[in-house]
Amino acid sequence: MQAQTLQHALALAGQAGNVREAAARLRNQLAPLRVVVVDAAEMRHEQAAASDHRHRLYLGASDGHCWAVTDDLAQATGLFIAACE
Repeated sequence: MQAQTLQHALALAGQAGNVREAAARLRNQLAPLRVVVVDAAEMRHEQAAASDHRHRLYLGASDGHCWAVTDDLAQATGLFIAACE
């Protein structure tokens, strides 16, 4: 993933009414990027890659089976999105 893709994803999410709509918009506009809605409490120990006043985006990487949060744009093949608390 590139930094500009991350910023574009945040802008797209900001146009949505809620976090589920944001995820649907991201899946539609940024396919084949994977997008997973998560609860903000589950991510409390993780550093968001990008955020605005309504959403936090976290980079996701997969080994083909398990997903993990990463800070490496080059490894990111997905996004976790959470509503701000």
